[in-house]
Amino acid sequence: MMAGEKSEGKYEGKYEYLYHIADAKYRAFGLTLKEAFENAALALFNVMIDTSNLKASEERGIEITSPDIKMLLVDWLSELLYLFEVDEIIFSEFMIDKIEKTGEDFFLKGKASGVPIDLLHHKFDTQVKAVTLHELEVEQDETGRFRVQVVVDT
Repeated sequence: MMAGEKSEGKYEGKYEYLYHIADAKYRAFGLTLKEAFENAALALFNVMIDTSNLKASEERGIEITSPDIKMLLVDWLSELLYLFEVDEIIFSEFMIDKIEKTGEDFFLKGKASGVPIDLLHHKFDTQVKAVTLHELEVEQDETGRFRVQVVVDT
């Protein structure tokens, strides 16, 4: 039984880390697809650093269009990783305003909040290089809850 799962097979909590021989693998959960994507972003940043004590002071808006829902998840997480590297912000709060199908594509609008990297105060555990397509999942269970699974290259 993994952390965040109840013995009867239902889950509680935002995310859980799974065993992967070389990279970091996790599942994130949500009552809505938006919440599952938000929790996937939170898990991504907690692979790198403990975000629980960060007080967000900067915000970035994000709008993404992707050909399918799985690629939307990859593109969302990849954009956050890009902003982390370029703008040097550790994101710890995520809010997705909308995920919708627009014609053939999927559209996401949201924002991420965090703090500027300060190497004197922030200790990184792992470097995440990229979000992969390996074992990627976006699923809705019989109760209507969502689960996403992600493997990131470390």
